[in-house]
Amino acid sequence: MNRKLTKAEIIDNIHDTLGTDRKTILAIIDGFFDEMKDGLGKGQTAELRGFGTFEVRVRKGKENARNPKTGETVSVDKHGVAIFRAGRELKEELWDIRS
Repeated sequence: MNRKLTKAEIIDNIHDTLGTDRKTILAIIDGFFDEMKDGLGKGQTAELRGFGTFEVRVRKGKENARNPKTGETVSVDKHGVAIFRAGRELKEELWDIRS
């Protein structure tokens, strides 16, 4: 259950299904991710019906955060983080999966 699905495997699976050449599939996937990153970077929400929604939320900064590796006290500025919320259809698809 912990197995990762890589971009290369996605390309291979699409190639096997559609027969489109891998370079074209790679260009489409890379273009899709570039559009997602650009939109999120501009503060837009990316909604993929049937899958989910990506958005950016701002995390407030902390004056006295701690580096867990060194224990050193550091200051963290407010910053954006990408958030994913699964859509209804994805939630229903995954509901019965047991690990």
